[in-house]
Amino acid sequence: MAQNAPQSAELAQLLRTGPFHLALRSALTARGLALTRVQHKLAQRGITIGVTSLSYWQQGARRPQRPESLRAVRALEEVLELPAYSLHRLLVPESGGRPEAERPAARSYRSLVAPADALQRLFTELETPADGGLHTVGQHERVRIGPERQLVERESFQVVRAHRDGVDRYVAIHRGESGCDPSQVRVRIGENCRLGRVRGNAEAGVVVAELLFDTRLRAGDTHVFGYAFEDGSGGPSTEYLRGFSFAGGQYVLQVRFDEAALPVRCRRFTQVSAAAPRSAQQELTLSGRHHSVHLVEQGVRPGILGIGWDWG
Repeated sequence: MAQNAPQSAELAQLLRTGPFHLALRSALTARGLALTRVQHKLAQRGITIGVTSLSYWQQGARRPQRPESLRAVRALEEVLELPAYSLHRLLVPESGGRPEAERPAARSYRSLVAPADALQRLFTELETPADGGLHTVGQHERVRIGPERQLVERESFQVVRAHRDGVDRYVAIHRGESGCDPSQVRVRIGENCRLGRVRGNAEAGVVVAELLFDTRLRAGDTHVFGYAFEDGSGGPSTEYLRGFSFAGGQYVLQVRFDEAALPVRCRRFTQVSAAAPRSAQQELTLSGRHHSVHLVEQGVRPGILGIGWDWG
C-alpha cells in the first residue's frame, strides 16, 4: 500500500479532478524520480514497462487501457507514494467495470449538441483545433425556461484547467431547440473573459462563441470565467444535458421555469454515451417559490448528465 506521502496542493487537486496524464506528471515531479528509476522500481514489483510508454502516459499521448497497463498504474501508486487507487480511479469508474477506453465512447460535448459536420465547419472558421487544450473541473449552469416553454437563457460559471501550454481561449457552444435562429441568439460575457468571434449555423440551430482570456495558461493552470447565451427563438424545450469528456470536478445544474409554464414532472438522468440508454433516473421536486429543480454531481464521470421534464 502507498504510504500517502505529503502532497502538494496542485498534485492533490489533480488526483481529484484529473486528467490522468497531468496527475501522473505532477506526481513524478513531486517525487523527483526519473523515468528510468521508476521503470526499475516497477521491475522490482514484477511489472515490465518501457520508459517510452511511461513518457507517453505523462504526456497524454497514450492512455493506459489494457489490464496489464492498469496493473502497472496500481504499482505506480506505490512507487510514487500515492493513495491507493488515486491514479487508477482517473481511468476506471469507482463503481468498477471497464476503463473508459474499453467502454462505449463518451462523445464530446461538441458532438452531443449539434451535427458534427456543422460544428466542424464552425470550428474551422475559428481556426480552433479539435483539442482546445482545456477540460472543465467545475461548472455551475443556470437554465431559464420562458412562458412559452422555450429555453430563453443559459448562464454558465466555469472553472477549467489547461492540459497544454499557451491556451488563451475557450469556445462555448449553444444549441437551441428546434426552430432556433442563431441570428437571434445573444452572447453575454461575465467574469474574466472577452467576447471574440461568434459564428452560427441556422440548419443545425447552433452558435459557437470564442471567449478570450487575458492571459496564456500553462499546462496545469486553472481559469475561472462566466458567460451566458440568451435565446428564446426555438420551440418548446423538454430537457437540458451536458456532456463530459473527463472524470472529476463538480457540476451543478439548475433549471428554473416561468410561473406561466410549469412542468408536471422533472427528473435527472445519466448516460454513458449519446447512444446508450438513460440510467440513474431520479424524480426531482419543483421548488415552490422559485419554480426550479437542480442536480449536484460532486465527481462527474465521462458521459452525460441532464434534467428532463414533461409538460402537462
